[in-house]
Amino acid sequence: MEQNENFRRVVVKIGTSTLTYPSGKLNIRRIETLVRVLSDMRNAGREVVLVSSGAVSAGTSRLGLEITDRTTEEKQALAAVGQCEIMRLYERLFANYGHTVGQILVTKDVVDDENRLKLAKSTFATLIGFGCIPIVNENDSVSYEGIKFGGNDTLSAYVAMICDADLLINLSDIDGLYDSDPRKNKNARLIETVAEINDEIMACAGGVGTNRGTGGMITKLKAAKIATAAGIPMMILNGRDPRILYNVFDGEHAGTYFAVKEKVEA
Repeated sequence: MEQNENFRRVVVKIGTSTLTYPSGKLNIRRIETLVRVLSDMRNAGREVVLVSSGAVSAGTSRLGLEITDRTTEEKQALAAVGQCEIMRLYERLFANYGHTVGQILVTKDVVDDENRLKLAKSTFATLIGFGCIPIVNENDSVSYEGIKFGGNDTLSAYVAMICDADLLINLSDIDGLYDSDPRKNKNARLIETVAEINDEIMACAGGVGTNRGTGGMITKLKAAKIATAAGIPMMILNGRDPRILYNVFDGEHAGTYFAVKEKVEA
């Protein structure tokens, strides 16, 4: 793993299953801890971008509905309600530590269009330059199949590219990448460092995660492939206790680290 002082600009992604309880309600204690740690990172001089899931789940909870399969139209409406709920909470919590947040909602057509991508880069750079903490989510309320990222794991990789980040951290509900599914195999081994995302590594991925999330290990590996190809290392950490981020920046190894392939000089 590279020296942590090289990681000045960091994108942190947190998934729905880590943000919420099984009931779908927001895990306030965990979110408060995350905000405190990110604020401390900002105070230490690091630039932080947060990619946060959870809008649909938060909207479901806010409206007092049951967690169940929903139509696309229902999910879009729930995301509109839930995004307000999440941003209101983030704004209040970060303000307690003297930090201002800015919301950015994107769809994949932003990165597919050269002019819109240029504008997105400018917006992120300006927000970060102002000392703000951008909070990013897919624009679920208006997105459709043709312009969807397919989940915030993929989104976070593109955000890291847009921001020219030094490191992407994916806070998940698992310790990292294992050589087999640890929920089924008690002897599964954590893979601490991945030098190359090849077929063997891809084969280690299982299925989707919880019924509150949209991804699973396979989407995280795809995100790692996008990020590392752009020269940005990625980590998968267990976000059960966001204070694990301190371990990373104190130089301790945690989770799985996806290294950037070294360029061979001609």
